[in-house]
Amino acid sequence: MASFIRLIAVCLSAIVGLGFLLFAVDEMDRGSKTQQQAVDTATRTADPKMVPPSPSPADEAIRERQHGKAREGIDDANDELLKPFASIVSSSHSNWVTHGVPALLALLIYGLGLGLLANALPKRSTSAGNWRTA
Repeated sequence: MASFIRLIAVCLSAIVGLGFLLFAVDEMDRGSKTQQQAVDTATRTADPKMVPPSPSPADEAIRERQHGKAREGIDDANDELLKPFASIVSSSHSNWVTHGVPALLALLIYGLGLGLLANALPKRSTSAGNWRTA
């Protein structure tokens, strides 16, 4: 049972980590494009709307148009895992805070918490007994 819980913890942590990594790639791309536009036009343009973690159906539709099926599957799984933590933090100034804090909390709960739970479960004795009686 403990190994199953560890496997679940690793899988959930991997989904959350991959979701945050993909968010970071999008943010860096968006920042690069914003800087290129600022250099080209010498005026700073407004950033396109960033989809929050655990998005509304309208935001979900925007994201589905921007990403492929595999990416959308990862994003949907990440949304479900971050849903309990998404309402804890909201920052109108930083997308990194809005996405980073729920991801960090999810990694702590799913990765560390489930790992500690798996270690706390009683283990079966693997010894065959006294070697003299065998």
